[in-house]
Amino acid sequence: MLRKLVLGLALMVSPAMAVELGDDGLHEAAWIEETFKDLREDHGDAVAQGKTLLVLIEQRGCIYCTKMHEEVFPDPDVNAALTEDFYVIQINMFGDVEVTDFDGTALPEKDMVRRWNAQFTPTLMFFPPEVAEDAVASTATIVTMPGAFGKWTTLNLLNWISEGHYTGDEPFQKYHARILQERGIIE
Repeated sequence: MLRKLVLGLALMVSPAMAVELGDDGLHEAAWIEETFKDLREDHGDAVAQGKTLLVLIEQRGCIYCTKMHEEVFPDPDVNAALTEDFYVIQINMFGDVEVTDFDGTALPEKDMVRRWNAQFTPTLMFFPPEVAEDAVASTATIVTMPGAFGKWTTLNLLNWISEGHYTGDEPFQKYHARILQERGIIE
């Protein structure tokens, strides 16, 4: 009986749940870059690699961050997009590590997040290839995605950005609906 219970519990645990947490309580992923959190340098590195800078704001114990790291980010298509097309840095919403904004302002993570008026975790901030030297990150983004979304919304947003659709006339919501319809996910 005990063996069946242990086997049943083992089957309930998804391999995606093997996501590691760092000492700061934030999720770790191979596609998150270790940097000095200077957005000017990070943006330069992203552009040099032909990638889009993505700032990922999270916090310890965030159930929505966990959902993204366990259910959405491990999806092979989402993971490939993040790895190939995005230069991702992680910011701790309540952390003390210094972050330098595009305009040179340097603040602890928690104060920078407050400066950017980011209220939710996770929050994903995407930046265009060119950002003004005096820009504040919150006003320089292509788009900011606050909160957790499912695979298709996340994947379609990543593709909309990496394929440059944000520079065209089709807003994300129309692009997203069109792609879902083309894939037969909605009619």
